[in-house]
Amino acid sequence: MDIDLVQYGQIISKVDTLEKEVGEMKADLKVLLELANKSKGGFWVGMTIASMIGGVIHFFAERFVR
Repeated sequence: MDIDLVQYGQIISKVDTLEKEVGEMKADLKVLLELANKSKGGFWVGMTIASMIGGVIHFFAERFVR
């Protein structure tokens, strides 16, 4: 079984490059997950405020528009 040292070196180089890229992707995913978790709270607060405003408008519309 013959092993071509040049091809072996190229494969090792590619593996090293891929490992570096995967590490960078993991870091990017962690940042994206943190941002997504932060925005979830803001989304629900916004939905709550919009719902309350809609309820107040509905209340006054039922009482005074008829």
